[in-house]
Amino acid sequence: MSTAPMIEVAGLSKRFGDHVVLRSVDLKVAPGEVVALIGPSGSGKSTLLRCLNLLVVPDGGAVRVGERSFRFGAGAALPGTTEMAKFRAATGMVFQQFNLFPHMTALGNVMEGPVTVRRMPKPQAEALARGLLAKVGLADKADQYPSRLSGGQKQRVAIARALAMEPAVMLFDEATSALDPELVGEVLSVMQSLAAEGMTMVIVTHEIAFAREVADRVVFLRDGVILEDGPARQVIDSPREEATRAFLSH
Repeated sequence: MSTAPMIEVAGLSKRFGDHVVLRSVDLKVAPGEVVALIGPSGSGKSTLLRCLNLLVVPDGGAVRVGERSFRFGAGAALPGTTEMAKFRAATGMVFQQFNLFPHMTALGNVMEGPVTVRRMPKPQAEALARGLLAKVGLADKADQYPSRLSGGQKQRVAIARALAMEPAVMLFDEATSALDPELVGEVLSVMQSLAAEGMTMVIVTHEIAFAREVADRVVFLRDGVILEDGPARQVIDSPREEATRAFLSH
């Protein structure tokens, strides 16, 4: 197994207007590692995640995922559209809102990326998509439209859709926070099985018990800075930093 990190972020900074969201963040994620990002609202967790697949373009620093790396800031040339698309294809992203195409069935949603972006022949894409729907427990919902699915089912289709691009890493941005409480478990269990299979994952989550169980590491952010980073159980059960303790006590 290669010892090089799968994800490497160095000196990452981002501001929106006068508001500094990330302040020179460094983060490494090993292949197959699951890292949970926790912290109060507005701490920069989602922005950091979005910088990892360039949905948000950083103002400074460097991002590397697998073989592809980009530098940002003074004198750095921004990646072109094609380069950006290739980079994003390697990072599967699952959002709070499911962003499914309403006019396509569950199967159609999962097939879309492989057919359009990866130019995969339709029969092959359909076989891949059906396999992934089965993996997330929705083999019987292939022909349903999103309007007929529950929130938890939509989110599982969204996970299957991200996996259809066969990404090197999966990024989850509070994937359960828009769900009714009774539907959260079905999405978390899919994420747990991905972790067990060795998928490299970075998860922004408020589900602290899930982070403790599933993540290898927990990273606590506040005000755009990583204040604590360590083994999940150690950070959650006996955090070193007062700010982490205060956050977890809520």
